[in-house]
Amino acid sequence: MKVKEDYFGRWKKGYGCIKHTSKTIEKIKALKNKLDKFNIKGDGVDFYQLLYYADRLTSAAMWLVVHDTYAKNVYLDGRALQLEDFKDWPEGHTGSALNIVPAYVGYLTANILTGHTRAWVIEQGHAVSGIDCVNLLVNNLTPEHAKRYNISDEGLSKFVQDFYAYRISKNGKQDSPRGSHVNAHTAGGIMEGGYLGFVGLQYVHLPLSGERLVAFLSDGAFEEQRGPDWSSRWWRDEDCGLVVPIMINNGRRIDQRTTMNMMGGTSWLKKHLILNGFEPFDIDGKDPASYTWAIIEMEFKLQEYANRIHAGKSKYPVRLPYGIATTIKGYGFYGQGTNAAHNLPIGRKIDPLAIKRFNAGAKVLYVPKEELERTSLIFQSHKNRSKEKDNPLVVRDVKLKKIVNPIFKKVGEVVSPMRAVDEMFVEICKANPHLRVRVGNPDELSSNRMEKSLTVFKHRVTCPEAGISEALDGAIITALNEEAVASTALANKGGISIIVTYEAFGVKMHGIIRQEIIFTKNCMEVGRKQRWLSIPVILTSHTYENAKNEQSHQDPMLCEALMGEPAYISRVVFPPDFNVASFLIGHIYQTHSQIWTVVVPKNEVEIYFKPVQAEKLVKEGGIKIEDAGYKKDNLKIIITAIGSYQLREVLKASQRLKENKIAHSVIYLFEPRRFSRPKNKFEETIIHPQNILDKFYPPYVSARLFVTHTRLGRIQGLLQSVNTGKHTRVLGYINEGGTLNIDGMLFVNRQSWAHCLETVSELLDIPKERLLSKKEIDCLLAKESPQGIIF
Repeated sequence: MKVKEDYFGRWKKGYGCIKHTSKTIEKIKALKNKLDKFNIKGDGVDFYQLLYYADRLTSAAMWLVVHDTYAKNVYLDGRALQLEDFKDWPEGHTGSALNIVPAYVGYLTANILTGHTRAWVIEQGHAVSGIDCVNLLVNNLTPEHAKRYNISDEGLSKFVQDFYAYRISKNGKQDSPRGSHVNAHTAGGIMEGGYLGFVGLQYVHLPLSGERLVAFLSDGAFEEQRGPDWSSRWWRDEDCGLVVPIMINNGRRIDQRTTMNMMGGTSWLKKHLILNGFEPFDIDGKDPASYTWAIIEMEFKLQEYANRIHAGKSKYPVRLPYGIATTIKGYGFYGQGTNAAHNLPIGRKIDPLAIKRFNAGAKVLYVPKEELERTSLIFQSHKNRSKEKDNPLVVRDVKLKKIVNPIFKKVGEVVSPMRAVDEMFVEICKANPHLRVRVGNPDELSSNRMEKSLTVFKHRVTCPEAGISEALDGAIITALNEEAVASTALANKGGISIIVTYEAFGVKMHGIIRQEIIFTKNCMEVGRKQRWLSIPVILTSHTYENAKNEQSHQDPMLCEALMGEPAYISRVVFPPDFNVASFLIGHIYQTHSQIWTVVVPKNEVEIYFKPVQAEKLVKEGGIKIEDAGYKKDNLKIIITAIGSYQLREVLKASQRLKENKIAHSVIYLFEPRRFSRPKNKFEETIIHPQNILDKFYPPYVSARLFVTHTRLGRIQGLLQSVNTGKHTRVLGYINEGGTLNIDGMLFVNRQSWAHCLETVSELLDIPKERLLSKKEIDCLLAKESPQGIIF
């Protein structure tokens, strides 16, 4: 008892810049009583002893943060730095990194007190220095960090020298495992946090039932991103884990106050949160103990609200606890609360005044080596639980328990390929009930032919309307915010997901999808396996089908952009018919850690491919169409279609060429990226070698025509490996459109069968009159309307 009382008294005194207010002390006492009441002993560390060392860990990590920005040498004896100890070019997001340290230490403390390894995610990924510093001091390190860093003068100096080192290694890659934001080497990191606002959209969907997550949010992101204020509408105890959102409310953006600060700060935010279904929790953002209290207490409160619902005493939505950690930008060091605190609180120029300010600030934060070593050991207490670097969200390994056979229909039938997407997704989910389902839906799910999904999974709402496909436990997250609904699926890495959107509106998802792709790429390249089920992003009601709407609805940009991302992660495909779409959806969910961008018609189209051909297309990325073409042993030209409607036009053109006895072949490229040039060894696992390319495109046939769903320049650039220069032509989207129909869209973008024949005549240097009638030529020359002639 004496030991406990002693540590309580010693903890109350704080350490350095860490002070404990009377309110925090009372909250901590109440927390201890609650843990004792429920006999929660966690990892068995004395309560107040842990808090005492949490102060020292916080101070030591903040001391290391300022060294991270400014120093190239670190001395555990705490000596004052001299000019030669400073970096020539200091860099860092020092203010945010300082602010995250007490938050992250509070999170680690909560884990030890309760015996739970919670996951964490941070919205302001540029604060990663604070996370890295704490992780190093408690030996919570990924392999690359563990090899390079330790608690010694040499190890810590190497650590700070690697921060913003800008070095390139002999293998042509970044030499340092440390980055400006959360990266593949950040222990426990699952998201870069480079795009402010995306964590706010995802956190409620990240943990499965039984898992726990602490989300550190940004006040700057709060006013930038619409959607996080809907989180309380989506949370359900039945299929969501315990989430603890905490805003680091430091009141400043990069070079000015936040708008929220200007409008009244924390008091205004509380009112806003209450109006949007949250329950605010005040946190002293300068004190790790306050964070610890909040994390545990917010979980208790959320579970209490869920229990009341299960007992019939309340109903959804819950009033989701939300922490407001009020602090000052860069608290604990010179320049706190100023614009300079964001990056370089003592400036970039290292002169005698800057050195004096640095040493004075660092002295307040310094923790003696012996006490630091004791602190480190205390925080390595993990009783029958994993380290935070291996939290449940980091080590996902998701599998289908039952494979569903594709649904096939007869060649020649006319049916929407989106029916196949819908039916296969439903059947796969039904066969694998262990997987949590999430459907990201901006709007128009029924219009996009996902009727079965809508009937089975239903919109998630808090007050279902009778006769409508809505339910409290619905798996479809619908909101007119593309980033928010994409986040639903991207966050559901413990389950099975799909995103369905108009193609043109998918562009608004680009940033969040790309962030997932690049983080996954970086993890895989360093051997950190990603084992979540791949996610299809369905782009339908696409550029040519949205002909009835104006050009805002006619945009293939997303698939074009994602073709430029790593081919082994970003798979961009164009299923032309029901059978191919059916095989594709079944195939996607047997792969891992890939984003499949699927451009698919929602209208009824003819089925071109038999089951065996559908499988070949999906697995090989392209196919020679045996039923099309003429005299293929003596080819004059190869015509390639990319896209369902493009295939339709190419086949019409092929028939006319056959009638005119012009030797040609027809190819359909389902996944064009596989016919490009690999950028690295990882892409070589996906992209075809030259001998395969030569089978599709024999070198002796130089005349080549590509007709593509995308803008023509995208394919011209992408397919350099099969581009024969002046003998290759591409027809594609040329930014023409309006209120038209499919045939009209194809015509104004010069992709009709007639435009295909005109281009063939130019490539083969034959008169166009041999292939086209005078009226057809007049249509192409804008002398005649194509109505009734071309279509």
